[in-house]
Amino acid sequence: MPQTLTQAFSKNFLGNAPNWYKMAIMIFLIINPILMLTAGPFIAGWVLIAEFIFTLAMALKCYPLPAGGLLAIEAVIMGMTSPRTVYHEALTNFPVILLLIFMVAGIYFMKDFLQYTFTRILTRVQSKIIISLLFCFAGAFLSAFLDALTVTAVIIAVAYGFYNVYHRFASGKTPTCSHDLCDDVAIKEHERADLKEFRGFLRNLMMHGAVGTALGGVCTLVGEPQNLLIGEVMGWHFVPFFLNVAHVSMPVLVIGLLTCMTVEKFHLFGYGAKLPGNIRSHLLETAIEMESKRGYQGKAQLIVQALIGVWLILALAFHLAEVGIIGLSVIVFLTAFNGFIDEHQLGPAFEEALPFTALLVVFFSIVGVIHDQHLFAPVMHLVLGLEGQAQLAAYYTANGLLSMISDNVFVATVYISETKLHFVQLLAAVPGVTDAGALMDKLTDPLLARTDVIASLPAGIQDQVSKMMTHFDHLAVAINTGTNIPSVATPNGQAAFLFLLTSALAPVIRLSYGRMVVLALPYTITMSITGLAATYFFSW
Repeated sequence: MPQTLTQAFSKNFLGNAPNWYKMAIMIFLIINPILMLTAGPFIAGWVLIAEFIFTLAMALKCYPLPAGGLLAIEAVIMGMTSPRTVYHEALTNFPVILLLIFMVAGIYFMKDFLQYTFTRILTRVQSKIIISLLFCFAGAFLSAFLDALTVTAVIIAVAYGFYNVYHRFASGKTPTCSHDLCDDVAIKEHERADLKEFRGFLRNLMMHGAVGTALGGVCTLVGEPQNLLIGEVMGWHFVPFFLNVAHVSMPVLVIGLLTCMTVEKFHLFGYGAKLPGNIRSHLLETAIEMESKRGYQGKAQLIVQALIGVWLILALAFHLAEVGIIGLSVIVFLTAFNGFIDEHQLGPAFEEALPFTALLVVFFSIVGVIHDQHLFAPVMHLVLGLEGQAQLAAYYTANGLLSMISDNVFVATVYISETKLHFVQLLAAVPGVTDAGALMDKLTDPLLARTDVIASLPAGIQDQVSKMMTHFDHLAVAINTGTNIPSVATPNGQAAFLFLLTSALAPVIRLSYGRMVVLALPYTITMSITGLAATYFFSW
């Protein structure tokens, strides 16, 4: 207990975060103004970026919003960016904010249907390789249209529920009594080997499902938040986005599924654990009992959720409205037809996304610093100084490496915004272009055909502008795939991985940070190399 008021303030600062982490943040906040005055805003800006990436990398110690938010507010106070710039960045990316607020909440009301799907896969399929493939593919397919965090949450809920059922059974506990799932003292000796194998089985499936969310997330406009950021900048709706990235995302999907089969078949990197027969029988009995209790009302809710899922896919494919508005329609339909009419029933749906939404606006503050202080100018000049496939490979690699240690939304936001600014400058240097910014807005307007915009330009520059924009398209794909694919290497890069690692399931199945990195390693190697090769060879 704190002895003095000073100790109480120290204890409250960043809560239960380690003392060394608290000290590091305090040092950051102290040295930033000193660097600003002595070394100048350019050096201070780069140090700020390193500090912010540190808060992202240490997300398991402390959620990045409090510490990262303090750094962002200090940057605004020091004049490294302005509140107007932060607001402009947030306003520009408002469709992404809508996506996080409404789409994630909408999918929350589809959890029963998703849990029903994964439960049937787990209990009805005998082959471990087929189960793994189905989990991986289901994660990929659902994440292409839904939110990866929500899909991961559903898989976690299914696995946690089954582990809870068996652990209580093996411990001789009732379904309703208080029970610690991490405590194996009451487990009989002959059942501990089965329980250990069951943990390995669930670890395998969780990783296959989580990697699946990355495989599907790279493919579509709504697969990951940074996809929508890139799509907004490029003027790509759902179908154009899919077609533009397909030459990279589809080979990676195939290799990812083949990797899933290989590691399971040859028991590599900790994979290959089986579901013991007696556990399968008990889980199947439990699942059948749960389905029998569902009743006609529960079945009707599942049917409604499935139909709304079809509506969601069609609405996204034909871009009937902005993604966030489509998510809001999902909320309206599912709450109306499935009877969620009390305010307390709606509140939990928004809990998962709002912390990340707030963190995203903090990202925009750091992006504002990068813009206002031109911090990425030397790096962008270096990468953009390359030509052809080498430049695409450099973009993919740079985004991939940064996304392994930082958050991929942050990396993508910086790269796509700086790249667009560079191409506006290139357009400004073309003879006959009077307002490069306005021209870029037209060339990336989803409501205008780019060929018609180019045809309205003087004949002498049409081919030059066309080639320039085609190259811009390829770089945008390299940014998207670079931030999505190699980021499976660590929990820092993929929000779904971090969510799994910090979930209540992780400790009971013994899924640590190091073990997750090892389990992700074969996917990291095969998918990253495939993505790099596809970016290099298939973009021209």
